[in-house]
Amino acid sequence: MEIIALQEGNYIVNSKKEFQLLEESTTDLGLKMAIQPFVVITDNDVILIDFGLGFVNNDVPFIYEMLRKNNIEPQQITKILVSHLHKDHIEGIGYFKNGQFVQNFPNTKIYIQEREIDFALEQSQNPSYVPEILNELKELPNVELLNEDNGNITDEIYFEVTAGHTQFQQVFWIKADDEIVFYGADDLPQKRYLKIPVAYKTDFDGKRAMESRKKWELQAKEENWKVLLYHDMKTPILDFAEERSEMKDAV
Repeated sequence: MEIIALQEGNYIVNSKKEFQLLEESTTDLGLKMAIQPFVVITDNDVILIDFGLGFVNNDVPFIYEMLRKNNIEPQQITKILVSHLHKDHIEGIGYFKNGQFVQNFPNTKIYIQEREIDFALEQSQNPSYVPEILNELKELPNVELLNEDNGNITDEIYFEVTAGHTQFQQVFWIKADDEIVFYGADDLPQKRYLKIPVAYKTDFDGKRAMESRKKWELQAKEENWKVLLYHDMKTPILDFAEERSEMKDAV
């Protein structure tokens, strides 16, 4: 498998969930985080995991720019996996032009939890969501609405609803070529979340997210997972096989 982090940049996020590109001169207060969707390439698929922010530059979606920087054309994407519907994970699905919604990947199957859409639509006062986009999702012909708590999308792709960060967030495993890639989305967005066992109040169920991280870390060590960290500014891909090797070398 090949894994590519589409590094949109590092941002600072305020209480209104407004994202500002982080620069040396930035003095504003807020959470600092990377935004980086991932592409995972197997023999059977070119998989995009989450969409990133929805910037459009001169009628070119930012997600297109990130793909092309890595020598991937948008039409090469065969499947898109969506963890949850906060704006920094879904906005890159498309944009509005002259009042019409324009999809960025109209010919690619997109996998979303239907219950996550319903949950998100109930959060009308929550600035983490973009209602205009949410209202489009169930009508898109290429969206595959999932309702199970877990299951296989293909023989290589497995999903599970974890209900930590949001009520119906889902995480993914991709297993191919004797490798296991894991994406925990915002239940495990940064490496430091493994070092500090904390239940975050900003999560739908912080305790459940914390318990999931403990379980995943043990399994990742046993099975040498490659863990994709959507918001980590230094370590987009945590390779537990490499971590183990480095620990042996240090002894």
